[in-house]
Amino acid sequence: MWIKPVDKGSSHPQGVDRRAWATPLPAVIALFVGGFSLVGASLLTSTDTAGRFLISIAALGLWIIGALAAYQRPRLWINDETLSMKRLTGVRSYRRDEIARIKISKYPRLGRRVPMLEIDVRRAGEDDDRLVIFGRWDLGTDPQDVFDALDQYGFVPRER
Repeated sequence: MWIKPVDKGSSHPQGVDRRAWATPLPAVIALFVGGFSLVGASLLTSTDTAGRFLISIAALGLWIIGALAAYQRPRLWINDETLSMKRLTGVRSYRRDEIARIKISKYPRLGRRVPMLEIDVRRAGEDDDRLVIFGRWDLGTDPQDVFDALDQYGFVPRER
């Protein structure tokens, strides 16, 4: 019998088998639908040429953002030994010993402080760190939940 264990010891309950995070698919679909809606609105604006142009540019912008979000799914995932990130330039994978630091930082946005997941990585043989920051949009969930999962699977380095 298969039983899915649930971590109830955390203040952020989630299934312990979640290993991949991405922009929510309904949000990606909403971007494309919004783009089509704006194209329809631009077709209905027959007397205002400048307005039609601006609405068409907005529709194109929604389609581009939707395409980028769809292309980068999943955005972050873990295997047994690697932490992988999908970027526009391709997939980057890092072993546990290449992760210098993972932490939650709160940044001010629109008058409130929002959590962001910061990951510092250093490839073997390179002198400088690479800082990657993920927000709620990138992960599809609260960054604290992702931090907890990364910590549970042993990817968060202990302070030295």
